[in-house]
Amino acid sequence: MDRPIFPPQPVTILLASYRGAAFIGAQLHSIAAQTHGDWRLIVSDDGSDDGTREIVADFAASRPAGQVQLTCGPQRGATQNFLHLLSLAPDGPLAFCDQDDVWFPDKLARAAHALAPHHGPAHYAARTIITDADLTPVAESRRFPRPLGFRNALVQAIMAGNTSVFNAKAAAILRRCVGPARDHGIQSHDWWAYQVTAGAGAALIHDENPALFYRQHARSEMGRNDTVRAMSQRIGMLLAGDYGGWLAANHAALHAVRSELLAENRAILDRLGAALRQPGPLAATTMARIGLYRQTRAGTAALFAAALAGRLRQDPIRPIR
Repeated sequence: MDRPIFPPQPVTILLASYRGAAFIGAQLHSIAAQTHGDWRLIVSDDGSDDGTREIVADFAASRPAGQVQLTCGPQRGATQNFLHLLSLAPDGPLAFCDQDDVWFPDKLARAAHALAPHHGPAHYAARTIITDADLTPVAESRRFPRPLGFRNALVQAIMAGNTSVFNAKAAAILRRCVGPARDHGIQSHDWWAYQVTAGAGAALIHDENPALFYRQHARSEMGRNDTVRAMSQRIGMLLAGDYGGWLAANHAALHAVRSELLAENRAILDRLGAALRQPGPLAATTMARIGLYRQTRAGTAALFAAALAGRLRQDPIRPIR
C-alpha cells in the first residue's frame, strides 16, 4: 500500500490505562511496530498499582525523546480517563487506544489512507478480531448493515473506540465538545464521539477489514457484542432504566455544544430531548417520527418497546461537578 498523504501533524494516540500490566506491553509493542511511524502517544494512568506505569515509563525511555508521555488520570473510570486525555491532546489527528488490544502493523496506515481524501471532518473505525486472553482468535466482530449517521448514533454505539481515528478537523470538534461530556457523566466516550462527529456532519468510515486483536479477559472494560447472549443482554439494557439515563446524559452533553451540530441534527436532538420527557406512548411515537434506529430489527424494536413502556423517561439531568 502506498503511504497516503496525511496531515503534517503526527497522529496522537490516546491510551487510558488502569492495572494493565498483564497486557499493556504487547499493545505498546504493536504501536511501535506501526508502518505509519508518524505518531506520538499519551498514556493517562488511572492509579495503577501493578507495574503498569513502570512498563509505560520503560517504553517511553526506549523511544525518541518526547514521543511518549505518561500522565495521571482523574481516577473516575475509563470514560472519564479518555475524556481527560482528549482535554490534553494537541492539535492534529487523534486515535483512541485500549490497553489490552494488539494493533495490526498497518492499522494507522489504513486509517490514514481512508481519511486522506476528506477535507472536512472525518471519523474512521474498523472491525476487529475478537480473541481470548491469550490472543487466540475467536471470531470477527459484527458487520453493521444499516447506514452510519446521527439517527443511529443517538441510540447505539457502533464506531468502536479501540479502532477509532479522527482527522484533525474531527479531532478539533471533539476537543471543543469534551467539557460538557465530562460534566454530564456520559456513559461511553466512543458512543459520544460517534454522536458528535455524526452530528457535526463528519464523514463516517467503517472499515470492513479488522484492524486489531480485541482481547477478551476477566477484567475487560466492555465485552464483545456479537454473540446471541451479548446481544440479548444489550437488548435487555434497553428495557432497564439505566439506558434512559445514558441517553439523557448524552443529550445534555450534546445540547451544551449544539452550535457544533448541523441545523438538521440540532432539530433531531431537540425532538429526542422532548421524547425523553414524554410518557411512554407519546415518547415512542416521537422517536419513530424522528427515525431513530439501531442496526438490527430486534434492537430497534426493543428501543421502541422501552420507550413505549416509559423506561426512557427522565427528569432533567443535573451536571456532575
